[in-house]
Amino acid sequence: VQLQASGGGSVQVGGSLRLSCVVSGLLSDWYAIGWFRQAPGREREGVACVSDDGMTYYDDSVKGRFTASRGNDKNTFYLQMDNLKPEDTAKYYCAVDKRFNGSFYWPLFQHPGKGTQVTVSS
Repeated sequence: VQLQASGGGSVQVGGSLRLSCVVSGLLSDWYAIGWFRQAPGREREGVACVSDDGMTYYDDSVKGRFTASRGNDKNTFYLQMDNLKPEDTAKYYCAVDKRFNGSFYWPLFQHPGKGTQVTVSS
């Protein structure tokens, strides 16, 4: 399984970015994609999840500002990030829970690909 996140960049406070995650080599019937971020000196944290059938979950820090979704081709997932804040600055990764059972659980997400940097400046 391989995942690759892209779409990061530098924006000002209040700006928007849309991250993409392309998944390849996945054969699971029911799975979920998780979006994580890691800022320098901080632990990696989960921010949003979306299952392949559209269920979503958001961390409180991004609820109402970030939207996770699945693309029409089923191999591409998105994280729409609006109203960005300086504290959203981090490297963002996507990972997969290949045995999704209807409940999102951060430790089950695996195979994070190379991340994409998001920088929000004031």
